[in-house]
Amino acid sequence: MQRFFGAILALVVLVSCKDEKVEPPKEMAQETVEVPVVKHFGFNLDEFKVVQDTVKWGDSFGELMLKNKVDYPKIATISENYKDTFDVRKIMVGKPYLILKSKDTSEIAEIFIYENDRINYTVVDLRDSVKAYKSKKDVKYVEREVGGIINSSLSQTLDSLGVDYNVTIDLSEIYAWTIDFFRLEKGDKFKVIYDERFINDTLYAGRGPIKAAFFEHKGKPIYAFPYVTDSLKNILDYYDQDANNLRSTFLRAPIKFGYRLSSRYNLKRRIAYYGYKVRPHKGTDYAAPVGTPIIATADGTVSESTRRGGNGRYVKIRHNGTYSTQYLHMKKQKVKRGEFVRQGDVIGWVGMTGNTGGPHVCYRFWKNGRQVDPLREKLPSAEPIVDSLRTDYVQYVEPLKAQLDCIEYAKPFAEPEPEENLITLNQ
Repeated sequence: MQRFFGAILALVVLVSCKDEKVEPPKEMAQETVEVPVVKHFGFNLDEFKVVQDTVKWGDSFGELMLKNKVDYPKIATISENYKDTFDVRKIMVGKPYLILKSKDTSEIAEIFIYENDRINYTVVDLRDSVKAYKSKKDVKYVEREVGGIINSSLSQTLDSLGVDYNVTIDLSEIYAWTIDFFRLEKGDKFKVIYDERFINDTLYAGRGPIKAAFFEHKGKPIYAFPYVTDSLKNILDYYDQDANNLRSTFLRAPIKFGYRLSSRYNLKRRIAYYGYKVRPHKGTDYAAPVGTPIIATADGTVSESTRRGGNGRYVKIRHNGTYSTQYLHMKKQKVKRGEFVRQGDVIGWVGMTGNTGGPHVCYRFWKNGRQVDPLREKLPSAEPIVDSLRTDYVQYVEPLKAQLDCIEYAKPFAEPEPEENLITLNQ
C-alpha cells in the first residue's frame, strides 16, 4: 500500500514539475540565434560578384568564359570531357545564366550556372579541378482540385478557373479515345486532381501528372485513374471505375489538339462546282494550321510515304490484317516506307499539297480493304486490367473516387454579352 501511495505521490510531483514554468538563465535568454545562410543553386551568392543574364544571339560558352577571364584549357576541358553533362554547343538563346566571379580585383569567373528550365540547372565549377554537374531547385508540390461545368469549350472553362493550359491537353489525351472534345455539349461536367509545382513557395513551375479525373459527357460519367500494370516496364495507363482501359487501339483523330472537323465521310456528297453530281468523300477532314503535327492513330508499319496526284504528300500505315489508315495533303512526311511507328508518333505535318482548298489532313480509314467512316466504327479497346490486379486496383482508386465525388463544381464560365445588349454607365 505504501508503495502504491508513493507511486501516486511521485506521479503528482512529476506532473506538477512539467506544469511549473522554469525561467531560463539570463545568459540563455540573451543569447542571439544565428540566421542560417540562404543559398541559391547551392552557393552563398554573397561570397561572389554575381553576373546575371540570358544567352543572346551569337553567344557561345567559350566566348562568355573568355570575356570573364577563364583560361582556355579549362574551357576545353568542359567542352571535351563533359559533353554528357553539359554540351556547350546546345546552349539556347533566351536561357538564363549566372556567372559567379571572385570578389578580388581579378574578378575571374569561378562558377557558371546554366538554367535548363525553371527547375533543372547545370553547374560548371571552374575552381581548381574543373567539373560540371546537374542539379534541381527545391520544388514544392501543392495538390489542386478543380471542378467545372462547360459553357463553351473545355479550354475556355479551365482558363476561366486559372488552370494551366497543359492540364487541358492532358485531359484531352487521357480521354482521347472515349470523348470527342470538339463535340462537347453545354452542361458537360468535369473534375480533376493534379499537383501544381512551386519554386520558393511562390514561383509557379508547371503542373504534375493528373492523379484522377472525372468527365460527364452527354450524361455518361467516365472516371479516369492512372495505374501501372507492369512495374518492370513501367507501363502506365488510365482506367475507368470498372477497371476498363480508357485507351483504344485507335485514336479518334490524327491531330492531338487545335483542329476543327471540317468535312466528314459522306458517300452521297454533292458539290456545286461539279454540277451537284454525287462525288463521294471517303475521308474525314481535320482543318489545322500549316505545320501542325500529324500523328499515327495506332501502332503499325508504314506501307507508303510518297506524293501522288490529288492526294499530295501522304503516308499510309498498315496496322494489322484488318485495319489501315492514310493521311493526305501533308506539307512534309517524317517517316519512310517500312518504318514501324507507335500510336501518337509524329509522321508528318499539315499542308496543302494535292487537291485542297485549305490546310488540313484528310484521314482515311480501311477495314478489311474497304474504306469506312472511323467516327462510326466501333473500334477495339485495349485490354482491361487482369484479374490478378483487379483487387489492388479497386483498393487504390477507392479513396481517389471519393475525393473526386466531393469536389464541387465552379460556376459556368459566362461569355460576354453582345455590345448592343450592354448598358453603359453614361446612359
